Amino acid sequence: MEKKDFEAWLDNISVTFFSLTDLQKNETLDHLISLSGAVQLRHLSNNLEILLKRDFLKLLPLELSFYLLKWLDPQTLLTCCLVSKQWNKVISACTEVWQTACKNLGWQIDDSVQDPLHWKKVYLKAILRMKQLRDHEAFETSSLIGHSARVYALYYKDGLLCTGSDDLSAKLWDVSTGQCIYGIQTHTCATVKFDEQKLVTGSFDNTVACWEWSSGAKIQHFRGHTGAVFSVDYNDELDVLVSGSADFTLKVWALSTGMCLNTFTGHTEWVTKVVLQKCKVKSLMHSPGDYILLSADKYEIKIWPIGREINCKCLKTLSVSEDRSISLQPRLHFDGKYIVCSSALGLYQWDFASYDILRVIKPPDFANLSLLGFGDIFALLFDNKYLYIMDLRTEKLISRWPLPEYRKSKRGSSFLAGEMSWLNGLDGQNDMGLVFATSMPDHSIHLVLWKEHG
Repeated sequence: MEKKDFEAWLDNISVTFFSLTDLQKNETLDHLISLSGAVQLRHLSNNLEILLKRDFLKLLPLELSFYLLKWLDPQTLLTCCLVSKQWNKVISACTEVWQTACKNLGWQIDDSVQDPLHWKKVYLKAILRMKQLRDHEAFETSSLIGHSARVYALYYKDGLLCTGSDDLSAKLWDVSTGQCIYGIQTHTCATVKFDEQKLVTGSFDNTVACWEWSSGAKIQHFRGHTGAVFSVDYNDELDVLVSGSADFTLKVWALSTGMCLNTFTGHTEWVTKVVLQKCKVKSLMHSPGDYILLSADKYEIKIWPIGREINCKCLKTLSVSEDRSISLQPRLHFDGKYIVCSSALGLYQWDFASYDILRVIKPPDFANLSLLGFGDIFALLFDNKYLYIMDLRTEKLISRWPLPEYRKSKRGSSFLAGEMSWLNGLDGQNDMGLVFATSMPDHSIHLVLWKEHG
């Protein structure tokens, strides 16, 4: 057929085709397909793919693609990555989507990292770790063996764990290897704190002592308490050491000379915790950068100014019940902005600027939980049987880990949290090392550690 005649025929057929009903059009197409050979069918297949299977991610500008992708949940996006290499490339490059997904899981976000693939990889690592937490498979355990009597004092810092025992010794352990680095002869230790050069111990003999790790020599002896010393803290910059005792007092000492600078009274129970910390907020009573001293007993938390003034007055007393019917757990968290303590009524969080209670987190009906660590995203809690992780955004327990029959202590220094930075949000790097340590009846130390990433 000549081209002119063909075009006229095609125009006539087209007019007739448009006048048909949809059913008639379909029957017409079915008939034409049945008459077609391989060349025509291949031509039809290629054109249908162009007309019907349009790749909108490939056709749209990248900014519009990112906007549409932000409406999809991460699991759907991972499925979409399997559609094609082009889709995987575009979706993986959508940094904001993966950053948001990580934040929703409680992950810390470093906005300075611009590598598009980085955040997708972080998210994949995050969902694996969160699944391990939900399935109670994120941790592993080990033990430190070396003391010959009960271990009453623990302190952790930078991968090192210090233990003080009734066997008149203190040991410094590398948690990652389980090796004892130093072992020195001391008095019976009720509390310990250390740095690279020295160890400070509070004792059941009513004294505080400072020891040199390298030689084991006693550098300084602090005498003056009339009861066991249950908590110590110190600051080299201030040349100050503070101690809390069963004699209901806390004392401020010159760290270098051992001289008692001040004695604070007002507690009516054992002072089981003292904390020396820089303030990070401004109020009528303190400014950012001021050093603040906190002390806690069974019922109250007291806040003191720190200085060489005689007869310093308590700035504020905090409690959870005016009639002293509810006791506090012997753990105290203070980061310069918030004070957190647990009781039978739940976790109490105070704003340090105003001393107001910001919130009370009620424990689940089945639990009487004690505080170990408190952050921006997570809290680490425990009871007689389990270690728990709570998501503070929802106040729900998201994971637990079984604990052995550890040795109980009314003061609370025979158990502690390890690494704490992950409580402000996991980042794929800070979920490693020590999570929890406690002393055991057989004089060993039970460790709960992060399991390495799969």
